[in-house]
Amino acid sequence: MENVSSVGIKDKLTALYRQYAAQIADGMPDAMNRVRESAISHFDAAGLPKKGCERYRFTEIMTAFGHAYGYSISQLAATADSQTVFRCAVPDLDTYTIIINNGWIDLKNSTLPAYIVATGLAEGAQIKPELFAANYNRLATQKDDTTISLNTAFARSGLFLYIPDNVVVDKPIQIVNVLTGSNALMVNQRNLIVAGHGSQAKIVICDHTLSNSQFLLNNVTETVLGANSQLDCYCIQNLNDRSSQISTLLIEQNADSQLLANTLTLHGGFVRNNVEVLMAGQNAEANIYGLSLPAGHQHIDNFTYIDHAVPKCTSYELYKNVLNDESVGVFSGYVLVRPDAQKTNAMQSNKNICISPTAKMYTKPQLEIYADDVKCSHGATVGQLDESALFYMRQRCIGEEEAKMMLMSAFAHEVVRTIRIPVLAERYAEMIENRLRGRHAACGDCFMKCERNKG
Repeated sequence: MENVSSVGIKDKLTALYRQYAAQIADGMPDAMNRVRESAISHFDAAGLPKKGCERYRFTEIMTAFGHAYGYSISQLAATADSQTVFRCAVPDLDTYTIIINNGWIDLKNSTLPAYIVATGLAEGAQIKPELFAANYNRLATQKDDTTISLNTAFARSGLFLYIPDNVVVDKPIQIVNVLTGSNALMVNQRNLIVAGHGSQAKIVICDHTLSNSQFLLNNVTETVLGANSQLDCYCIQNLNDRSSQISTLLIEQNADSQLLANTLTLHGGFVRNNVEVLMAGQNAEANIYGLSLPAGHQHIDNFTYIDHAVPKCTSYELYKNVLNDESVGVFSGYVLVRPDAQKTNAMQSNKNICISPTAKMYTKPQLEIYADDVKCSHGATVGQLDESALFYMRQRCIGEEEAKMMLMSAFAHEVVRTIRIPVLAERYAEMIENRLRGRHAACGDCFMKCERNKG
């Protein structure tokens, strides 16, 4: 991290916005432009989140922002054909594909069915003006996190995805976010996903760097699940270990909707994942999973906030970490049950293994309950591999390293088995094993070989 202050970074980014405000707003929809000023004012007044505050108790955000980044208001010319360079880790995965290069959608190299809308933000606001205006920034504006405010002020690039009412997408939609270029770059990508009433879809989000440059991806995704809709969202994070990622997923669930969200963090020097769910309709169900495998000097922070605002909803959370070397893991989980949210069923669990004595894990599961007819539980464990299990396996002629690998793979399997795309689950498990063995977890034939962060 360079010798810069949080205030200095805040002032620099605010001045950058003021200087280029007209260019940032140019050609963008009113729904985006009218909220920029309040967002940058909030960012200017509050600054970057400070370590020790409630949302960032164990994480220093300056690890991500304390570097010199370039910033581009307009779409950069591609330095390589992302579809040619990128090779999916799951070659047998049959998907519709959306390529996003440095935050900008690449429709030329994307394959999409005609019955959904998948396009850039400005185009999406033209195609579905009322839907876009009704949902853009509606969830984000409720959050007191200035990384979201920064994104709202600068956002020009990103994805608008709309799945119409009662449409069942016949195969997964793969969203490939690639960061590439020879210079350090900050990307504020904004996405809006709306799943119509009765719709069903599976989304696979792959975040990758295709060069060894230093990147900061500040990605905010607002997702609205209509009544009776079903959405699976699988996120695979595989940035180079010099880069940082702040990923914020804001979700609203309406009546009888079903959500499955699963995040696998393989690589990235600094990663902060925010998953926040508003249970806004009765009988909604959310299943939230996460698995992180930090090593070297990586810092991976998972923050969740589940708001049970109405009765008869169910949420289940399971996050696991396997930590090695001098890495740091963080889990902060918060479940709020509001006074009228009777018949709530909420479970939260965080389980962690520290392979190395120098690895650190901070965990803080929380429940705040204002209703009396509920079933809620939470818990966390931090430990090492089971010595008795290791001894048992060694007695059966299994080498120590292989025995450790088998135990770690079994520990991770509880998250992997929740994936409802069989070929993805199989390859997921293979990538996890490669990561645990200290190998790169590059995607297929991708030339980018992510090395473990040693410095």
